[in-house]
Amino acid sequence: MIFTGSAVAVITPFDENFDVDYKAYDKILDFHLENSTDALVVCGTTGEATTMTEDEKIRLIKYTVEKIDGRMPIIAGTGSNDTYSTAAFSKKVGKIEGVDGLLVVTPYYNKATKEGLYEHFAYIAKNSSKPIILYNVPSRTNVNIDLDTTLRLAQIENIVGIKDATGDLAYTAKLLAHKPKDFAVYSGNDDLTLPMLALGIDGSISVLANILPKENHEIYELFKAGQTDHATKLHLKYIDLIKDLFIEVNPVPVKAAAAMMGLCQNTLRLPLTPANTNTEVILKEKLKEFGLC
Repeated sequence: MIFTGSAVAVITPFDENFDVDYKAYDKILDFHLENSTDALVVCGTTGEATTMTEDEKIRLIKYTVEKIDGRMPIIAGTGSNDTYSTAAFSKKVGKIEGVDGLLVVTPYYNKATKEGLYEHFAYIAKNSSKPIILYNVPSRTNVNIDLDTTLRLAQIENIVGIKDATGDLAYTAKLLAHKPKDFAVYSGNDDLTLPMLALGIDGSISVLANILPKENHEIYELFKAGQTDHATKLHLKYIDLIKDLFIEVNPVPVKAAAAMMGLCQNTLRLPLTPANTNTEVILKEKLKEFGLC
């Protein structure tokens, strides 16, 4: 298992010229090192990886590894909708010393069959030197890895877990009931992390952790320590903020919130654009309520 607890699906800060802002990124990484984040996912959906070149992603991953210096696991997003390109990029990233695992999203747009999905991930796993976490997020890809296919993939030695962003607790429960013992399940929906913990997941890969890393870590730790009432209260305390972080498509609101907290500029690459005025007003009020800006 690569990690347990709270992993942040970290944002990628850009400057006014839309280049990666490494000064801001350094500040973001320090923020997570100081606030109990258990693992870091770089170049994921929240990191706007689909708008970055391969060279930019390689440089950002290498920078992350050097900065973190073994102080938490690092998982790199390497997925796309092309099996062979994903396998080749995964192989390249796998050669970077300090990368602990890869997050591979379902192949969007192609609308592969069940067998196509199995063969896609199996091929990537066969050609990867690093353990792989599947990323199942039907709301963004229009593709769902059904339970039977997930369980087949879980038998492959270096497919070690799944980021479950299905939003379907019945799917999660059935997966947890039938998966191999050492196959990790992580919440990909911040609003469902607490009920998924009750089912027995191993942690979360979180958007909320971009702005509340310590608190997201504590929800997991409290629950696992048997302090379920305390964990529930903490989860419910932030449930409206979690909702507000998805008023617009991720990562638009969370980057706006991070900018309000002074972590980065509120710059996104097209086709994403900054949060609208109404979203900014809602977020600023919520962040002030929690003393975050």
